[in-house]
Amino acid sequence: MELGLPHTEAGQVIGLLGGSFDPAHEGHVHITREALKRFGLDRVWWLVSPGNPLKAEGPADLERRMAAARAVMDHPRVHVSDFEARAGTRYTAETIARLQAVRPGVRFVWLMGADNLAQFHRWKDWQEIMARVPVGVLARPGDRIAGRTAKAAQVFRDARVSAQGLGGRDAPAWAYVNVAMVDASSTAIRARGGWVR
Repeated sequence: MELGLPHTEAGQVIGLLGGSFDPAHEGHVHITREALKRFGLDRVWWLVSPGNPLKAEGPADLERRMAAARAVMDHPRVHVSDFEARAGTRYTAETIARLQAVRPGVRFVWLMGADNLAQFHRWKDWQEIMARVPVGVLARPGDRIAGRTAKAAQVFRDARVSAQGLGGRDAPAWAYVNVAMVDASSTAIRARGGWVR
């Protein structure tokens, strides 16, 4: 497996769900299953990041987070990867560019919750991300209005499309879907002592 990535075929549509997964939980599993259905994806890769540049405190050990992610996400079309650590990328735009370089025949879709869309304009090179790949946004509890009124949503309002077949569209394109969400968060799990760094 090159850089820890599974075999792919040209033309496959692969959703990318990045994050610290500190820890991974049923909410991540739920949005992954919904993304597979709603956006017509062939596969989803969880990109477990070495760290989050927007967070002051670092996450738990990468290997521990990878093991926990694999334990919670058991699906034949989902792969848990430490690609960013292996490739040495720090920011999402760099990660996507590197993935496109090593898998040129694959169509990637960046996946995020509406909470991330609300602060997406703070990400490094966020407009490059929108220019490189379609983006699928899944609403989470309490984040629907903030996501829809986000700066990125306004800047790219003309690029909003329906969810079906998102992966077959040329960027910039983004879709927003409301789904019945599992109200789970890594922050809440850590707060109640269910995951100690």
